[in-house]
Amino acid sequence: MNVIVCEQDLFFVSVFCFFMISLDCNFSVRVCLSLSLSLCMCVCVCLYMRAAGPRDFFSAPPTFFFADARSATQLFIVFSVPQGKTRIMGKEKVHMNLVVVGHVDAGKSTATGHLIYKCGGIDKRTIEKFEKEAAEIGKSSFKYAWVLDKLKAERERGITIDIALWKFESPKSVFTIIDAPGHRDFIKNMITGTSQADAAVLVIASSQGEFEAGISKDGQTREHALLAFTLGVKKMVVCCNKMDDKSVNFAQERYDEIVKEVSAYLKKVGYNVEKVRFIPISGWQGDNMIDKSENMPWYKGPTLLEALDMLEPPVRPSDKPLRLPLQDVYKIGGIGTVPVGRVETGTMKPGDVVTFAPANVTTEVKSIEMHHEQLVEATPGDNVGFNVKNVSVKDIRRGNVCGNSKNDPPKEAADFTAQVIILNHPGQIGNGYAPVLDCHTCHIACKFAEIESKIDRRSGKELEKNPKSIKSGDAAMVRMVPQKPMCVEVFNDYAPLGRFAVRDMRQTVAVGIIKAVTKKEGGAGKVTKAAAKASKK
Repeated sequence: MNVIVCEQDLFFVSVFCFFMISLDCNFSVRVCLSLSLSLCMCVCVCLYMRAAGPRDFFSAPPTFFFADARSATQLFIVFSVPQGKTRIMGKEKVHMNLVVVGHVDAGKSTATGHLIYKCGGIDKRTIEKFEKEAAEIGKSSFKYAWVLDKLKAERERGITIDIALWKFESPKSVFTIIDAPGHRDFIKNMITGTSQADAAVLVIASSQGEFEAGISKDGQTREHALLAFTLGVKKMVVCCNKMDDKSVNFAQERYDEIVKEVSAYLKKVGYNVEKVRFIPISGWQGDNMIDKSENMPWYKGPTLLEALDMLEPPVRPSDKPLRLPLQDVYKIGGIGTVPVGRVETGTMKPGDVVTFAPANVTTEVKSIEMHHEQLVEATPGDNVGFNVKNVSVKDIRRGNVCGNSKNDPPKEAADFTAQVIILNHPGQIGNGYAPVLDCHTCHIACKFAEIESKIDRRSGKELEKNPKSIKSGDAAMVRMVPQKPMCVEVFNDYAPLGRFAVRDMRQTVAVGIIKAVTKKEGGAGKVTKAAAKASKK
C-alpha cells in the first residue's frame, strides 16, 4: 500500500502554514518558511502513520522520486506500507498465495487478469494499452490475459517485472497470484507454483467440448486437481468459466452438470467437497467475479472475491527452523545476487546467517523485499527476494533450500524412504526405476533403490515384504536415492519439503510423502567473509 503526496499538496500545505505562522508570530521570513516546511513534513508523517502504524515508519521510511505526470515533472513522496502490514481497522490483513490451475485455454489468465484489474491491481490506462496491442494482432479478447502473459514474456527477455501486478486485495485479505500454465509441457512449472500455494482456484471451461476435454483422462483438469491435493493445497475454489459462451448461454443446467461431475472427481481425490465452492463466472465479461451477475439470477452463492475471502487463513509454522526453497536466483545490477522464494517455515531477518543446501554455501542476508517493499522480517507464506553477500548466481540455484545456519540448517540427502502411491503407470515398476521427482522447487531424477514393502494405501499396514514390482493402484514403502544433489525433509517435520510427485512419460505416474531422510554430513563448504564476520557477533 502506498500513501502518495505530490508537490502540489506540499506547496499548498506549506503556503497555508507560512501565512498562519507569519500572521500570528513576529518571526523572520526565513524562520516562518522553515517552520511551515517542518509542519508540512509532520502532516506527511502523520498520514503515513495513520496508514501503517507508528512502528513501520522506521522499518520502511518514505522514499522520494520524480515522475512524469501530465507532461510535467512532479516530485512525489511515497510512504510504502510493508506487505503483510496492510490493515483493517488496526488489524493486519491475512496474506494468502493462490495458484490458478486448469486445462489449457480454460481462461485462467483472462479470469485472473480481470480479477486483478477489478481489485485495483492494475490501472485502466495499462488495460487500455493491452487492449490496443491485442487488437493490433487480431486478439482483442486477450486484454485481461495480458496482465499476466505480457509480464511472463518480459521475464523471459530478462526485463525486471513489477510483481505488484500479481497482487490484489479483498476486504479481508491480500492475495498473491501464482499463475500455472495448463499445457502438459508446463506441468513441471505448475508443480513448482502449486507447492508454494495456500489455496487453489481451479478454472474450468463450461463451453461444450472444452469441459469434456479438460475432465477427460488425458485432460489437465484431473491432473491439476490431483497434484494440488497431493502437494498439500487442501483449500479450493472452482470457477465454471465461459458461462457467456454461446453453447452455454448462462444456463443453470450446464452449471449443475459440471458441479456434479467435478465434485465426484474431487471427492475421489480426497477433497472435502462440502467446503469447495463452485462459482459460475465469465472471466471476460466479469460476471460473478466482484459483483453479482444479472445474467445468472438463479445463482444465489458468493462471487469469486467473496468466496476467496471466505477461505480459512493458513496456519503459519513460524516456530520451526527456517526453510525457504529457491524459486529463482537473479543477478541485479548495483545490488548483487537476489534469491527468490517462499518462506515455508520459520522466519528470516536482515543480518541472519543462512546456509543453502545442497550447495553447502553459507552467507549473510543483507536485505529482504516483498512486492518492492522492504521487510524487517519474512514469515511463512511470504514470497520474498533477499540480497545475499559475496555469493555468485553460479553458487546457488533453483531447487536449493535456504535455512538458518545456527538452527537445524538444511543438508543434502544421501537417500530417503517414502510412502509412494502409483497412480498411472502402463507397466510394472521394479528396483532401479529412475523417474524425475518434483519436490518443492526442485526437479531431480531419483532411483527406486529398494521397494521395501507393499502396503495398504489407507491403513498403511504391510501387505507384502520386498515385492519384485509394483503397479498402478499399489502403495509401497520405497528407499530412494537422488541421482544429483538434492535437499528434502521428513513430511512430519517440514511438510512442503516432504511431499513429491513422480513424473515419467510427460505425466504424473505417482505421488508420495517422505517418512525418513539420511542426510549427508558435508564438509566445511563455502562460508563468505560476511557470514564469518556476522557469526562472531
